[in-house]
Amino acid sequence: MSFTVAIIGRPNVGKSTLFNRLVGRKIALVDDLPGVTRDRRVHGAKLYDLKFDVIDTAGLEEVDSESLEGRMRAQTELAIGEADLVFFLVDAKAGITPTDVTFADLVRRSGKKVILVANKAEARGAESGMYDSYALGLGEPTPISAEHGQGFPDLRDAIVEIMGEERVFPDEHKKDDADDSVAVTIPAVPRSLDELIGDDIDDPDADDIPAYDASKPLRIAIVGRPNAGKSTLVNTMLGEDRLLTGPEAGITRDSISVDWEWNGRKIKLFDTAGLRRKSRVQGKLEKLSVGDALRAIRFAEVVIIVLDATIPFEKQDLQIADLIIREGRAPVIAFNKWDLVENRQMVLADLREKTERLLPQIRGIRAVPISGERNQGIDKLMAAVASTDEIWNRRISTGRLNRWLEGVLAHHPPPAVAGRRLKIKYITQVKTRPPGFVISCSRPDAFPTSYVRYLANGIRETFDIQGVPIRLVLRTSDNPFAGRAKKKR
Repeated sequence: MSFTVAIIGRPNVGKSTLFNRLVGRKIALVDDLPGVTRDRRVHGAKLYDLKFDVIDTAGLEEVDSESLEGRMRAQTELAIGEADLVFFLVDAKAGITPTDVTFADLVRRSGKKVILVANKAEARGAESGMYDSYALGLGEPTPISAEHGQGFPDLRDAIVEIMGEERVFPDEHKKDDADDSVAVTIPAVPRSLDELIGDDIDDPDADDIPAYDASKPLRIAIVGRPNAGKSTLVNTMLGEDRLLTGPEAGITRDSISVDWEWNGRKIKLFDTAGLRRKSRVQGKLEKLSVGDALRAIRFAEVVIIVLDATIPFEKQDLQIADLIIREGRAPVIAFNKWDLVENRQMVLADLREKTERLLPQIRGIRAVPISGERNQGIDKLMAAVASTDEIWNRRISTGRLNRWLEGVLAHHPPPAVAGRRLKIKYITQVKTRPPGFVISCSRPDAFPTSYVRYLANGIRETFDIQGVPIRLVLRTSDNPFAGRAKKKR
């Protein structure tokens, strides 16, 4: 992006609404209640022919620096420091308040380029509030309506005027340099046959299986109950106080995405709001936060379930894990606050036993003790994440699967139902992420659940698909002679 814009203003002037309008999607939570936004959020934006990064910030308030609102203000001041341009937003309908005057002075002293934006200009009586904004000393206000999409051509022109065309349209001012380099394609080294099927059997499907790319970008969502230490964990990974943290439960509201790099691999982290029991979720705002967290889970590839090691495996923890498994994501458990645990060896053995017993639907799930606050166990956690993602993307050739199935049927064939033996023809993998298999058989509805579970567990153990969900579907082939009447002789 050519430049970065920070949207600044007191609470409830429409910053998140303007952010959503510029981004083109309803990403930030919006509500009539002041102070909804707490963490700063960065996203690519587009305004007609202009492309830039935009930062949504918390509303500025005059409070003690140690309070929650004071920590929110510190995050907003960091956003001002990162930005090339500041949109100072005022409510034209409500008029100018002493808080606007105080923070206009803060923005002016930052030395950043500023555009004064008078939002809610479509309201009756907004003209007087817009004219009052001249007193802030930030120049001529640009009237807009973020909710209704009015006034944005003027905002675009104001950006071009204050930033300059060279900064706004950098591609048009760059000279095209001739590139005489020749691309050389190096063929990939094929995986050894031993890794795929053993050294004594030929597998014609082996060449069709792509190798796992350990350098591809990875999306990770971090979820858990309130006050489990999710935001602290993300801050420790990033090495900075990027997200708002504190002793208060439920600080995070929006699902905030941040870019990170681990061992040369690009990673997008999603910090989410704490998920409480459904019966305890109250109010529209908390429901929006939960919905945002669920979207982050569906968008992620690997989900780190953060548990408080001092009070692990509450009922809500198990429900969160079950939700992630049903969504088909790759889960990894992080036992956080490990620095508070005494007699760690005994506690860890007990936690691993409970993990296997309480989550039988996903055998072999990886669980790592960490301390997000003291930066302990992060590398082990990320190694478990990378290993789980590789298994989640694993593909098995049809030849290997059917040789395994042949041995299974010889050792433990399907039972007879209503006096008729159930038959299995073949098995094949139809998808990854998570691994999904289809078994062609007779009378799929008659197969006992216990036998389907036996097959799924056999696949998991034989092909080492531990710690990720497995989808197993039974279906029958169409009978080409079904429905035809017998010919009369």
